[in-house]
Amino acid sequence: MAIWQGKSMKKPSGGRAKMNRGKRKYELGREPAETKIGDRRVRMIRTRGGNTKVRLASDTRINVVDPETGKVEIAEIRNVVENTANPHFVRRNIITRGAVVETNLGNVRVTSRPGQDGVINGVLIRE
Repeated sequence: MAIWQGKSMKKPSGGRAKMNRGKRKYELGREPAETKIGDRRVRMIRTRGGNTKVRLASDTRINVVDPETGKVEIAEIRNVVENTANPHFVRRNIITRGAVVETNLGNVRVTSRPGQDGVINGVLIRE
């Protein structure tokens, strides 16, 4: 079944709302990328208007910014420590924006959207 991102079928009161028109192609959604830790794999997605989006399926490296010095280093991702998007993503090592990952430099908070951008960027967290 397709993922639909149109208006909900429920009213604010909880009752059933009647659709005043059918579904539209531009309301279609796609399944989430669910970026994991592993060898770099990307998927190219054709979007509306013929543009492309890079979906990062898996990667082992992250671009880390040290906020104190402003320097950028490439670090190896070891595992996912915390993910506010979904607590089950920690067990499955799924990386999303806002996730905290453990690297060889220390803990890093992910600032990019790997499923949309095709790259993992993050900021070093100082304890």
